[in-house]
Amino acid sequence: MTAPARETTVEERVRQQIERTIQRSIKGLEYISTGDPAVGLTPKEVIHARGTLKLYHYRPQSDEVYRVPVMLVMSLVSKPYILDLTPGQSLVEFLLKKGFDVYMIDWGVPRPEDTKLRLEDYVLDFIPDCAERVMRDSEEDEVSVIGYCMGGQLATMYGALHADGPMKNLACFTTPVDADGMTLFKQWTDRRYFDVDRVVDTLGNVPPELLFASFDMLKPAARVAKNVQLWDNLWNDEFVKSYRMFDRWAADQIPFPGECFRQVTKEFMWENKLAKNELEIGGRRVDLGKIKAPFIHIVAEHDHIVPYEAAKPLVPMIGSEDKREVMLKGGHVSLVAGGNAIYRLWPQLESWLGERSV
Repeated sequence: MTAPARETTVEERVRQQIERTIQRSIKGLEYISTGDPAVGLTPKEVIHARGTLKLYHYRPQSDEVYRVPVMLVMSLVSKPYILDLTPGQSLVEFLLKKGFDVYMIDWGVPRPEDTKLRLEDYVLDFIPDCAERVMRDSEEDEVSVIGYCMGGQLATMYGALHADGPMKNLACFTTPVDADGMTLFKQWTDRRYFDVDRVVDTLGNVPPELLFASFDMLKPAARVAKNVQLWDNLWNDEFVKSYRMFDRWAADQIPFPGECFRQVTKEFMWENKLAKNELEIGGRRVDLGKIKAPFIHIVAEHDHIVPYEAAKPLVPMIGSEDKREVMLKGGHVSLVAGGNAIYRLWPQLESWLGERSV
């Protein structure tokens, strides 16, 4: 028979709190004085570069590799290392160890001359070109595509406009399709108050500070709460390490190419053309019903950036017979990275993709 657990005495609890207070002070000084943690450490090579774009190929970490390579597509405003934070907390590393051949498109930081880039450049040029290079490098004639957030939008647009192309499978994480479901973003970008033409015509590329402020305003008390949580856990090295990595990524936004921002604001946020099946890119209508590849959309139950109402219509709009939606606990970021993702999203993705990559 197991002995009952001993209750912690008042004296022990007091000593514990004193020790944690001392450790907070020590760790707080270390936190201020040390640099940002290293991220994106999984070994890789650049197999193609064009302007700021880099196409990475990650070195295999498994003796046996699935036949169909995987190409990761990120958002235009976020650094891609959220999918490769650190050893043990890297989706890229996880996929490699499970036998997938992994590539990633890193859009880089747009330069002043990149302000003219539009959705046409990404969907009709950059992504198809990278897919061709992935197939050439892997010596395969198909590729699975995984898109995160706006990267999922770009991936679905690519799939719709290249329905007879090489896309074998398509997986999206927290991808918005119905702008009416993004209620707070709709308010920030209300055409009555938000002069997108003036912003783009004056600034060119939209500064990351503006984008970061808009994300922050979605949950204005969150940063204060996070700082309190950090102070309470400064004694915990693992918590601090994880906090710093996520905080670095959240604040490490990049400029949004000006013309693309104007296009997305007007045609997606204002007119909601993607949900209405009216969006045209390069004079061609983006009909998501033309996508016939196996499709999975994984959404987060507590996503405040892409609320479920904005993501919900995506699966019904896809034309595939093999399609599904999976809702997992977590937020927009914790869905794909950190302890939550390790035990929830990553195994789901491995199982689904593995069955369709032979």
